[in-house]
Amino acid sequence: MRVLLVNDTEKPIGELREALLAAGYDVLPEVASASTLLKVVESQQPDVVIIDVDSPSRDTLEQLAVMHDHAPRPVVMFSADSDDQLIRSVVGAGVTAYVVDGLAPGRLSPIIQVALARFEQQSNMRRRLDEVQQQLGDRKLIDQAKGLLMEKRGMSENEAYAALRQQAMKQGLKLADVARRIIAMADLLG
Repeated sequence: MRVLLVNDTEKPIGELREALLAAGYDVLPEVASASTLLKVVESQQPDVVIIDVDSPSRDTLEQLAVMHDHAPRPVVMFSADSDDQLIRSVVGAGVTAYVVDGLAPGRLSPIIQVALARFEQQSNMRRRLDEVQQQLGDRKLIDQAKGLLMEKRGMSENEAYAALRQQAMKQGLKLADVARRIIAMADLLG
């Protein structure tokens, strides 16, 4: 597993690097600050990002949010700051595991495994939400197209739906794509 270390503190990160190497992780070259995080994540393709900070800055949180939007990865953050509001902000920026009060090498692998599991769970929920939103959008288009067919061609709802299905099968398209075309044509014809 490839790990990207980000050291956003003045202290050396050697102990963390050694613990990761001892646990069998492939540790990528260290990044000195979070300001180039997205670029480094896109180029290095780590499996997990570990950030060591005294207290996450606004810039760090912004960079994490950008990374989370464009190249999401599990993120473990070690920090000395246990402020409740800060923890909410950190989690909102995409951090999957926030650890306060230092690092014990024996705890490192379980922390990374929890971060990976939480990230996978969140990704699955996000994917499912996207699917449901797509289905709702498609349903809305189909209903709108049925309404147009009912209005313009005097069809019943069942007849309009059957006409949409028949057209979809004939053209080898999804029902929502046929509905989109009918709506576009209705807009074009006025």
